[in-house]
Amino acid sequence: MAKTAKIEVKNQDLLASLRSLLKSVLEMEDVSAMLIPQHLPMKNVVMPVLVNDPEYLDDADPLAPAFPMNAAKIVSRLTRKPMGGKVVAVLRPCEIRAFVELVKLRQARTEELIIIGTDCLGTYNNKDYFRFLEKKGTESTALFYRNVLSGKGAAMEDIDLSPACKSCEFPIPVAADMLIGLVGVDTEKHFMVQSLTPRGEALFNNLNLSEAEEPSARKAAVQSLIAERVAYRDKMFAETAEATNSVEKLTTYLANCVNCYNCRVACPVCYCKECVFVTDVFNHEPSQYLKWAARKGAIKMPTDTVFYHITRLAHMSTACVGCGQCSNACPNDIPVMELFRTVSHQTQKAFNYEPGRSLDEEAPLSVFREAEFEEVVGIN
Repeated sequence: MAKTAKIEVKNQDLLASLRSLLKSVLEMEDVSAMLIPQHLPMKNVVMPVLVNDPEYLDDADPLAPAFPMNAAKIVSRLTRKPMGGKVVAVLRPCEIRAFVELVKLRQARTEELIIIGTDCLGTYNNKDYFRFLEKKGTESTALFYRNVLSGKGAAMEDIDLSPACKSCEFPIPVAADMLIGLVGVDTEKHFMVQSLTPRGEALFNNLNLSEAEEPSARKAAVQSLIAERVAYRDKMFAETAEATNSVEKLTTYLANCVNCYNCRVACPVCYCKECVFVTDVFNHEPSQYLKWAARKGAIKMPTDTVFYHITRLAHMSTACVGCGQCSNACPNDIPVMELFRTVSHQTQKAFNYEPGRSLDEEAPLSVFREAEFEEVVGIN
């Protein structure tokens, strides 16, 4: 049974009160470090930082609308072998879901890890966040979360949430050990903490938190937020499907791809140690290009761009969590996320699978099920 507490917000400063709670967690004797989004001292940008000294949490900012990378990859790197100490990771829901998939793919471990998940209010893409930070400075995070939580929305002037966030129907952490609740909570007075697992309950008890009722307005507020996101998502799916429903349209959609492979590097669930597209398989002989050009009259260079994206879809559409880092990393602003989410949604629906929903749920194609897709494989 989940335990819930309300943490007082002092001086109407939600971020400072959240930092205070996280300091208490890091000060625990059995906690070695905390991975958390933090403003860098050398430049006012937010990146994942592994913190050992609680005093350094004065720069922590898990509520900033910044998402420079999906930190599931960092947690995977930290946990793939025994660390020799317990680490607490403060993550967004899509980061937690990606990490769960990496555990299933044997790229990460959970033994020395406690995950604290925060309700996600959304983020701006990298370029927009830098502009927002430049305009609003040190008050940028407070301005953002107060606007969103008061119902004013995240759009400010010509800056709005990334399409990935606007279409994300999973803004509330599910597979975390402990949840920090903001949606449907009067965050000028308090925020919510809830244990979701035995590890989370142990943390809850060690913090000596007093149990309280979950805010009555939370359920309806969460449902309303999800409904808004789903409506945007379905519209996005329809538009993307229409724009890519033939080879010609798909080729046009991906026409300015330059095979930089940034989307592969940024994707948290693309885990192959060596990608086939950076091997000799696609290092074609110079004469081959001339033959193709002679046969077709002209060929786009570089080649294999459409095939590259189709291959990635075949590899990871069951595990795509829709974090949007592929689009965030694209130098030519191709709406990669929209394409991958549109296809992945259909793949996941076919398998009745939600990536990151549970560690106990086996990933599609990782196990054999005799009765699966009988109409396709022809088993009677």
